[in-house]
Order: sequence, then structure tokens, then C-alpha cells
Amino acid sequence: MQLDQEFRVMEHFYTIQGEGYHQGKAAYFVRLGGCDVGCHWCDVKESWEGKAHPIMSIEEIRSNISQKTDIVVVTGGEPLVYHLTDFTQNLKQNGYKTHIETSGAYALTGSWDWICLSPKKFKLPKKEIYPLANELKCIVYNKHDLKFAQEQASLVDEHCHLYLQPEWSTREKMMPLIVDFVKDNPQWRVTLQTHKYLDVP
Repeated sequence: MQLDQEFRVMEHFYTIQGEGYHQGKAAYFVRLGGCDVGCHWCDVKESWEGKAHPIMSIEEIRSNISQKTDIVVVTGGEPLVYHLTDFTQNLKQNGYKTHIETSGAYALTGSWDWICLSPKKFKLPKKEIYPLANELKCIVYNKHDLKFAQEQASLVDEHCHLYLQPEWSTREKMMPLIVDFVKDNPQWRVTLQTHKYLDVP
């Protein structure tokens, strides 16, 4: 885990949150470079190689954040390959709400207002993140992923919001299975990658 005050940043942008509990809200995204979880269906594989992206300091990142929103979403790649405590403290001191989207494969650092845990079979989350997750988002690429989702849901807090999201390339095949699953298990909700339908980042 990197402990410095600089980060490899693939991109940062102001957009609409497309997924999960906060879907539809304006948010500023900071996508950090670097990930070794290795999801074969990942739609941002260009984020995997951290050294391919420019270095930015905490102040440089924050100075670019739009003042029109108070939500900053830190994503990746896998953002927890970095030590995020100072970064999130800086954001909070400047009035921002801190959200993270993570596989949970690395130790949780940072001070977060919202934790979206999106576990992957390829590299399972650290046990300590499960009770802290506000939202569990399981990607459904095939039928077995529904069983994996149930296994993961048994590990989170009872107040955690549960979401199933069809993987983009298999969405037409998986959506009928997801719909039936949610009808049988109404504690779950369906979430879609609405930013792709809206054609925004």
C-alpha cells in the first residue's frame, strides 16, 4: 500500500452517478490508477497499470473538484491500493462527502461517508470491510454470480443495501435471471449502468 501524498490518477470528472444507491446524483469522480484484481470483463482495464497514469498531489486533485456538488467518489482501478486517510480528511475539511467504490481486496483506509463494496471472486474482500459497507453491489456475468451474491450478502450488516448489476456485455442474457431472482428475494434491488444509457462518463 502506498503511504505518500501523491496518487496515480487515470481521470477525474464531474458527472452523474450511474449506479447503486446514489444513482442519478451529480458527483465528482476521481479514478485512481492501479488494480490487480483482474476482472476479465472490466470496462476500465486501462486503469490497471498504475504507472501509466500521471501523478497528482492531494491539493492538485482537490483544486480540480467542481464546487457544484458535495459528493466526491473515489474509484479505480482499485482505490485501496493507496493509503487514503489524508486525502479523505482533506476532502472533508473542505466540505465534501466522501464515497468509495471498492472491491475491498485491500485494507480499508480513509474516512468515508459511503462505502460501496463490489466484491470479486478473483480476489475476495478483507473480512473487516463487510460490516462497514453501506452498499453491496454484485456484478452478474453468469448464473453462478447470483449464488456468489448471496454468499457475500450473508457477510454484510443487516442495514447494508443489496444490489445486483448485470455485466454490460451479458446484460440481455442476465437481466431475466436477475429480475426473477429479485422477485424471489426482494431484499435485493436491480441497478443498471445508467451512465452508459445517458452517454455520460
